[in-house]
Amino acid sequence: MHGVNDVSDLGGATQETAPTAALSILDLAFVRDGGTIADSFDTSVRLAQLAERRGFGRVWYAEHHNMASIASSATSVLIAHVAAHTENIRLGAGGIMLPNHSPLVIAEQFGTLATLHPGRIDLGLGRAPGSDQKTMYALRREPSSAERFPQDVLELQAYFAGESRVPGVDAIPGKNTDVPLYILGSSLFGASLAAQLGLPYANASHFAPDSLVQAVRLYRERFTPSAVLSEPYVIAGVNAIAADTTEEALAMQESAARSRVLQMVGRGRHFSPDEIDMVMQSPAAQQILQMQRYSGVGTGPEVAAYLAEFAQHADADELIVVPSAPNADAMLHSVDLLADAVGLTAPAAT
Repeated sequence: MHGVNDVSDLGGATQETAPTAALSILDLAFVRDGGTIADSFDTSVRLAQLAERRGFGRVWYAEHHNMASIASSATSVLIAHVAAHTENIRLGAGGIMLPNHSPLVIAEQFGTLATLHPGRIDLGLGRAPGSDQKTMYALRREPSSAERFPQDVLELQAYFAGESRVPGVDAIPGKNTDVPLYILGSSLFGASLAAQLGLPYANASHFAPDSLVQAVRLYRERFTPSAVLSEPYVIAGVNAIAADTTEEALAMQESAARSRVLQMVGRGRHFSPDEIDMVMQSPAAQQILQMQRYSGVGTGPEVAAYLAEFAQHADADELIVVPSAPNADAMLHSVDLLADAVGLTAPAAT
């Protein structure tokens, strides 16, 4: 694993005290060891309420399936629940895996959300299955579904604009809600599509770091202005663990790393302490840890300085931070410390 705030991958960016990019949160709705799915949903509400108080820009939730440690599979339902317990923070999907669904159904779901919570709903779109091959079958998703992704994005966008591409079919709710779309990606495909369509682009660098620099460069170079966006807009994912001391943050990082590896490698299997040590040294474990290469770990100011360098490295307009901690209280405290360190201020009440 990299050391605390190892910036060797960032190309020597100039360090600042706080990121110049806007800050948001990606909530993976973790089901922690010893916790329940209900606990996860309660924590998601508490996190969004904290993010709202502290002035983060938005909170997004990701569609995953058949993963015992992540509870955000019914993404639109979770967004509705959190929106009902918050007042003004933007909420959305980061993202909906569109090939798992018909564009009409997603337009209806997010049109409903946008009608209930006007001006607060985002829709990030990805083309990965968010699952394994068996789960793809259970979802009734065909292997070729991803090939229709560009056409499905256009169909979805048209439903929201009230300009349906399917004669005689409108999204109700959804029509004329103009829910903002974001293209998500962990490869050059998403960057190219976002540029072509003139949509914002979000890179999944918090778990797929290899494409970040090249994808953002391609997106900015090829961006074509559209009716919804005149200039390119980049969001980059990054992991963050802040604690009262550097040592405490490193211990939290180690705990989170072990938990992630055992969940992905073990698939629910119980390991003895000796077996855990062997698993953590395995090539599979090292590959999983490398996926989280972009991680700020330390005190609030240390994480803020890392995020400033990462924002410059990523050429990002916004960072979407994945907070990680062994328990909910530590995770919320981490977010609080980060907000203090970067000087976030809550928006004025309207």
